[in-house]
Amino acid sequence: MSLTLDEKIALLKEVGEEIITLDELREMIQWKTEHNEKVYAYDGFEPSGNIHIAQGLLRAINVNKITRTGIRFKFLIADWHAAANKKFGGNLEIIKRVGDFFIELWKVSGMDLTKVEFIYASDLVKNPEYWELVLKIGIETTLKRVKRCTQIMGRSESDKLYASQILYPLMQTADIFYLPADICQLGMDQRKVNMLAREVAKKLNKPKPAAIHHHMLMGLKPPATDLSGIDRTIDLKMSKSDPDSSIFMLDTPTDVKRKINKAYCPPKQTEENPILEYCKYIIFELIDVFKIERPEKYGGNIKYNSYEELERDYSEGMLNPPDLKHAVVKYINQFLAPVIDHFKSNENAKKLYQFVQKVYTKY
Repeated sequence: MSLTLDEKIALLKEVGEEIITLDELREMIQWKTEHNEKVYAYDGFEPSGNIHIAQGLLRAINVNKITRTGIRFKFLIADWHAAANKKFGGNLEIIKRVGDFFIELWKVSGMDLTKVEFIYASDLVKNPEYWELVLKIGIETTLKRVKRCTQIMGRSESDKLYASQILYPLMQTADIFYLPADICQLGMDQRKVNMLAREVAKKLNKPKPAAIHHHMLMGLKPPATDLSGIDRTIDLKMSKSDPDSSIFMLDTPTDVKRKINKAYCPPKQTEENPILEYCKYIIFELIDVFKIERPEKYGGNIKYNSYEELERDYSEGMLNPPDLKHAVVKYINQFLAPVIDHFKSNENAKKLYQFVQKVYTKY
């Protein structure tokens, strides 16, 4: 059964912590539907090592909501971008292999792949038209504006930047128009380059892309930043470079338990609480009833039918961190079990993971 326009927008609003702009998004989808044209959203990933649950479970949840609206999704495996960003020493052969690992993992992460396409940047760059587009964007963009976009690759304007890293934002902007994508559906940390694409679209005689920026899961460690607003959100996100700040898709049950048990989770605090974020953005999206098991002397077992119910009890001290963490460990391990099984039983998947572990340790 096809969804109405309002139903489609409602689903997209569930994904988007920020939508630029809602009116443009609605008008574009309506026009494309009336003219029987497909709508494409895209996200790009640097193949840079292991995949945490924000890129695995949460990405699958968001992509499934988007494709339920009839929108088709393009995953750009940004291997050339990773090389430009000096990942794995810029070794494209290694980076492409890690990209294969990403795709293999997404295939078993619960994502509906019937409307999903995987594209390697190394295929795009074979066409001279791609580089002509990069050049045109560069002509229309100041170096200062490009440096403001370095946040998209985990850098800051004050960092020592290599020439290849200056090229990165121009390439990512070109990706949007070359794929092409009607919607940039990436994390909040990618908004600066999406805004650049919107700024240069008219000069390139291209449609201005809409942007749907999803929530970025907070890392498991206590906040340690003086920033505010969007910059604070980005600074608090989980990080691959700090393994204890993230749950990875192939973490063992023991690893998950250890990380969750030591995670930041202040009693009664509902804001900037990573354990509650896991509940809101992942667990309640994948189950109907959240069950807490605890001894009778501590209130006995309890069930929650919505995140709002759980948050209320937590804020009032009716649910304490140890009991909540125990349940979160159980559910996260439950979600990861089929992924882990696949990478144990499938020979190709096993080899890919072994390769990633080896190169990740080396670099």
